[in-house]
Amino acid sequence: METRSSPKLRRLRCSVQKYDWGRRGAESRVAKLFALNSGAEADPDRPYAEFWMGTHGSGPSFLLPAGCGNGGHKVSPDVTLKAWISSNPDVLGDKVVAEWGCDLPFLFKVLSIAKPLSIQAHPDKELARALHKARPDVYKDANHKPEMALALTKFEAICGFISMEELKQVLCDVPEIAELVGSTDVEKFIKLGEQEVEKAKCLLQSIFTKLMSASADIVALAVSQIKSRLELESQVRPLTDKEQLVLRLEKQYPADVGVISAFFLNYVRLNPGEALYLGANEPHAYVSGECIECMATSDNVVRAGLTPKTKDIQTLCSMLTYKQGFPDILKGVPLKTYITRYIPPFDEFEVDRCVLPKGSSAVFSAVLGPSIFLVTDGEGTINVGSVKQDVVAEGYVLFVPANVEIHVTSVTELHVYRAGVNDRFLKSRELENGKKSQI
Repeated sequence: METRSSPKLRRLRCSVQKYDWGRRGAESRVAKLFALNSGAEADPDRPYAEFWMGTHGSGPSFLLPAGCGNGGHKVSPDVTLKAWISSNPDVLGDKVVAEWGCDLPFLFKVLSIAKPLSIQAHPDKELARALHKARPDVYKDANHKPEMALALTKFEAICGFISMEELKQVLCDVPEIAELVGSTDVEKFIKLGEQEVEKAKCLLQSIFTKLMSASADIVALAVSQIKSRLELESQVRPLTDKEQLVLRLEKQYPADVGVISAFFLNYVRLNPGEALYLGANEPHAYVSGECIECMATSDNVVRAGLTPKTKDIQTLCSMLTYKQGFPDILKGVPLKTYITRYIPPFDEFEVDRCVLPKGSSAVFSAVLGPSIFLVTDGEGTINVGSVKQDVVAEGYVLFVPANVEIHVTSVTELHVYRAGVNDRFLKSRELENGKKSQI
């Protein structure tokens, strides 16, 4: 166990995932951060997709040994953050331990996307438990996976079903859909009244399920017809943004049902500093760009298109909410000078973004749960109270225990991101405990 005199900050060596959709070598921020963080050289010919910071077994973080920014505290080079937390659960704070046990409830990532990820959704807790029990080789944990993407660059995604009116227009403008799924449900949907929301959900589920379940030959023919028609029409009219996206997807995933399913989903474009959150059972696919991502500690993904990986179409089509409408875009809430907070409607996590001009300082107030800090750009110093300052630079990742205030000063312009447990959850639990103590 840790002693009271032990240094507060723990520098981490983190893991990388080299999925095929990742950006390659020098084009990938993930590759650069991983190389700086680990001291390993990035392979210019390999894709670097995700940089993982946390305790998930598929990509664990490790405590760096003495002399690597851990204040001289001796740590074996192969001690995982999860093992260390298990031996020192007090670093999580009482409320986190009471709710989630001796583990981080969130997983922090950076993504570098060269081509679209799969059309996918993440299960809620009940479904996650059932899927893990039935197919532990595919669904490797029993947790749900709400998530949030915070754009580092211009960022594209498709997510959530378009509104009823938009979908009516799509069904009229894309005749290949009716040819593929049959005209009965399509005609019924087009005739729906504005208030018939539940009927819309049922018909949307029927249409989308028939689309995603169609045979490969029928899908390939429909995609080919859509491509040919749009290429011809582009000669006499400007294509819509969605139509241009569909043609891009077809080039990357020819004959894939995900190309057609994009017509059903909202096309979202984020500027740097904007964020998108995704709850359980909502369809989505990240298309391009780089982002900070945070989620509940899980790697459960149900896929159905735009991927060579295992698809589980029946599960995906049965689990979706079929809620329609454009998703909320978070622009962050100013917390202090230089610090903006992004607060999704999930207990497990929130993210702070700090952009410090050269020679400036900021204070991250103590919170009731643990945090992970990532430096994505620049150099500076970081310290706890009057403790000697540690130099930090791009690629540094630090674990900070609960109830620790952090002071950051920039040498050059410094970009720091912090992931932590949602403060609303922590404060609500504190309030509940306060009321109980008064009874």
